[in-house]
Amino acid sequence: MSQDTYYTIEAEAEGLYSQMRSKFIAYVIPIESEEEALAEVARVRAKYYDARHVCWAYRLGPDGARYRSNDDGEPSGTAGKPILGQLISADLTNIIALVVRYFGGIKLGTSGLIEAYREATVAALAEATRRTCIIERSLSASFGYDLMGEVMRAVKESGAKVLLQDFRESCRLELSLRADDAPALFDRLGRLYGVQVQWLDQDDTA
Repeated sequence: MSQDTYYTIEAEAEGLYSQMRSKFIAYVIPIESEEEALAEVARVRAKYYDARHVCWAYRLGPDGARYRSNDDGEPSGTAGKPILGQLISADLTNIIALVVRYFGGIKLGTSGLIEAYREATVAALAEATRRTCIIERSLSASFGYDLMGEVMRAVKESGAKVLLQDFRESCRLELSLRADDAPALFDRLGRLYGVQVQWLDQDDTA
């Protein structure tokens, strides 16, 4: 997998799983922040106000490094952890999975609960459409009119998008392109005498 690629889902999807009369209703929803994640938890809790448990897990960030899970009263590690495990296994981030449980009167035991929450999450993920996301970096280049041809050729060949161009007193471009390709363009422009290049994003390393 490319270092500047990650995966999420296009839209909310739902799955169902039943075990020994307990019913598990699962949702997977794309999110961009912890606030969005917790808002989805509140929304699903309100919708299924009579359910015994609403367990969940989310992952955030291109590398999925920010995550949380919640057992919502189920025995520790039997709900949130297996839900999160399926998000990791599917290599998905910027996503929350929630599983609503209606108790059927028969206790499932630790292994039964783990299986149920896992399989409910799998069922919802099976209904979701996977989406590929590209991480981009942005940079600026300032130069004189005499360098216009060389700079624009480098920009075109790199496939960079022009975010802003100012050709009044001198020339300035703001560019964006996929993170894996950005250092090569930065170096190419930087080697042109008279071109000043700088990163516009927070990561100032190549």
